[in-house]
Amino acid sequence: MKYSSILLVLIALLPSNLCFGQNQNNRPPNVVLVFIDDEGYGDVGAYGATGFETPNIDHLSAKGTRFTNYYAAQPVCSASRAGLLTGCYPNRIGFSGALFPKHDIGLNKDELTIAEMFKKQDYKTACFGKWHLGWQKEFLPLQHGFDEFVGLPYSNDMWPQDNVTGENLSDKMNRANFPDLPLIEGNKATSYIKNLQD
Repeated sequence: MKYSSILLVLIALLPSNLCFGQNQNNRPPNVVLVFIDDEGYGDVGAYGATGFETPNIDHLSAKGTRFTNYYAAQPVCSASRAGLLTGCYPNRIGFSGALFPKHDIGLNKDELTIAEMFKKQDYKTACFGKWHLGWQKEFLPLQHGFDEFVGLPYSNDMWPQDNVTGENLSDKMNRANFPDLPLIEGNKATSYIKNLQD
């Protein structure tokens, strides 16, 4: 079974009386972006999935705005996320593939993100899930327009064992020297999935 990594970006956390595009009291709408690795166009019920159900995403689609024509800027995690958050061609801003735990690069502070644009309009912003745009503090979401972040700094498969089965992958995937996988809240690691090789 394959698990997808999700970047959930909550751009607007406004009072709860605002519901899916209704603009009561002239308030701006809430904006929720759900960005999922390894998901195809037809993998959600609202877009024609068969054989399984996705009722929560389908409900968001029915009550919100459903986009039917979107292309990822790259077919790789870090680069596609950089394109989504900045609106830039990823190669132009230094992302041509996926970042690994050993990389010491990330999203440049001079790039304007969608979160920073919303912040200028007095939105509250949050990011939950896999960030994958640099793991050092200067590259994390709080330095790029997000008020809140809870998630992983890179992919949950970038450590020596399979995150579901526990199978040792260090020989198969050349992961023996990867560090423990941190869960980050704000700018600090709060817990780790330990490297079983230690």
